[in-house]
Amino acid sequence: MALTGTDVIGQAKTGTGKTLGFGIPLLERVTVPADVEAGRAAPEALTDAPQALVVVPTRELCIQVANDLLTAGKVRNVRVVSIYGGRAYEPQVEALKKGVDVVVGTPGRLLDLAGQGKLVLKHVKCLVLDEADEMLDLGFLPDVEKIIDMLPAKRQTMLFSATMPGAVIGLARRYMSHPTHIRATAPDDEGATVANIRQFVYRAHSLDKPEMVARILQAEGRGLAMIFCRTKRTAADIAEQLQRRGFAAGAVHGDLGQGAREQALRAFRNGKVDVLVCTDVAARGIDVEGVTHVINYQSPEDEKTYLHRIGRTGRAGASGTAITFVDWDDVPRWQLINKALGLDFHEPVETYSTSPHLFSDLGIPEGTKGVLPRSERTRAGLDAEELEDLGETGGRGGRGRGRGGRGAAHGADRERPARRPRRRRRLRGGVPVDSAPDAKDAGTAAAGPAAAEEGTTAPRTPRRRRRTRGGVPTQPATAPESAEPVESAEPVESAEPVESAEPVESAEAAVTTAEGPAAGTAEPAAKPRRRRVRRTAGTARSTAAAKTPEPAEATATAAPDTAGAAADATATEPEPKPRRRTRKTAAAAEAAEEAGARPRRRTRKAAAGTESGGAGIPAQADGEPQAGEPRRRTRKAAATRTATVTKSAEA
Repeated sequence: MALTGTDVIGQAKTGTGKTLGFGIPLLERVTVPADVEAGRAAPEALTDAPQALVVVPTRELCIQVANDLLTAGKVRNVRVVSIYGGRAYEPQVEALKKGVDVVVGTPGRLLDLAGQGKLVLKHVKCLVLDEADEMLDLGFLPDVEKIIDMLPAKRQTMLFSATMPGAVIGLARRYMSHPTHIRATAPDDEGATVANIRQFVYRAHSLDKPEMVARILQAEGRGLAMIFCRTKRTAADIAEQLQRRGFAAGAVHGDLGQGAREQALRAFRNGKVDVLVCTDVAARGIDVEGVTHVINYQSPEDEKTYLHRIGRTGRAGASGTAITFVDWDDVPRWQLINKALGLDFHEPVETYSTSPHLFSDLGIPEGTKGVLPRSERTRAGLDAEELEDLGETGGRGGRGRGRGGRGAAHGADRERPARRPRRRRRLRGGVPVDSAPDAKDAGTAAAGPAAAEEGTTAPRTPRRRRRTRGGVPTQPATAPESAEPVESAEPVESAEPVESAEPVESAEAAVTTAEGPAAGTAEPAAKPRRRRVRRTAGTARSTAAAKTPEPAEATATAAPDTAGAAADATATEPEPKPRRRTRKTAAAAEAAEEAGARPRRRTRKAAAGTESGGAGIPAQADGEPQAGEPRRRTRKAAATRTATVTKSAEA
């Protein structure tokens, strides 16, 4: 009937030859140069545009149908091209430019190329929807309608599938002209499934399923096996577990790149892998010779999925075994499937990996464990099959780029360049400082071009803070620099508490500072960073005395004595570690020193009062701490105290 050009809806069980059922009439309607030579067609009937179009739901089925049509049309030299996603556009576009007679493709890529003008569909004489119930499902229906709108109105349309619900048939009649519905069955096969497939249904626990699968795969007479899962994650996990148990297993699911999917299917066909774990993308139309066992690791969604899954075995008259695991939660769903198909497994038998009936039903040898013995690990494995570089486009998440994903097959030679670190501009005194990573130091750039050329690093100028009191700037009591500051490698301690963190300076330096800068001493252009070491109390007094606004004679008189005391104290007693003290306790400290007590805090106001009119304090012996003297003082307080001691000495 199809050879006469009539629209046909063909329905037959899985494995009964539907591909050649529509393939042979389709190849006969195509005009090739051999027909012109034989006088069966006019020369103007020849064209390089496609004359027949086959639309399939999955990429794997697309490859399989294209290969079958190439085999069937080899004698007539029919040009067949497969068009599907997940691989580069360029080879497919080149094949279309060279000329093609039959195009087999998936809806997405067909629409892409047709929209770009690379695929011309106005010469199509015959349209075939393989697995028509899937193609006319809500997910594919919009794309299929767009493709049909591009085709000529006068054409032959054929629909083929193993399952053909009434709603799908009613929908299909919109696109067909007086179709004939043909349902082909064997006279002795009244059931929905093929009679030569043995079916077993077990109620199994999810934690025991991997062990059950490993033991079933060691059954006597087992050839190739397919394991179906509902989710991509479960399929990947089961394939990995079986590989750890010693089985040569591969996986086919949507998260893998197209190269990895084709690699696993080729290895399965070639016998390098004998276990294929897959989702329902491989449940429709896949024809592999030698599949003896099909295991439904998770219960199928409906009766159509069940029929297509178990139909991967028992094909073309061969026998096979189908095992279905049903979880406790899936029992109601399975009972609906069982009722729709008229099976005898309304209540699945509760089964575990150690159940005796599991071994007897499936022919598993006694004592079989869940790990394949090393002597039986004879398969080459998935890695023995070459991974093809398909120039894949697009891709899913990072999980699919492990083996054969976009990163492995397509983008391995186009790695993303390393990200350059962000450069931040540093400012010093409002002037940008170069912070390039190859600079030795930020100070090199600040020192100017000369320093940068010589490779030297300019000393960093310490930051000076302006102190204010009552809104009026106050000059901090910093010790002046001498030509040769005295520094000590070891910390020097005395009985007098430390009053400042300034460098140690000699008595001559203090006197010289009071009288003015030394003759012939040139001030450095930039202040070098000075080491901070501990000093004696006497030296602190001399330094502070040099800064007090007293007459030069009094300061000069007191400085040598204080310097001598500093020298004696430095030579005799070590200096204890200072404690922190604030300015606010200055007045309280002075009063406490008179009374012989040691105050804890000193305020700035008190310090100011002490500066304006401090009481005279009797001088102590050189190098000895005064009674009630605090452990740590600020620079201003130290200067005030030294000035007071000097006045008392003069009196």
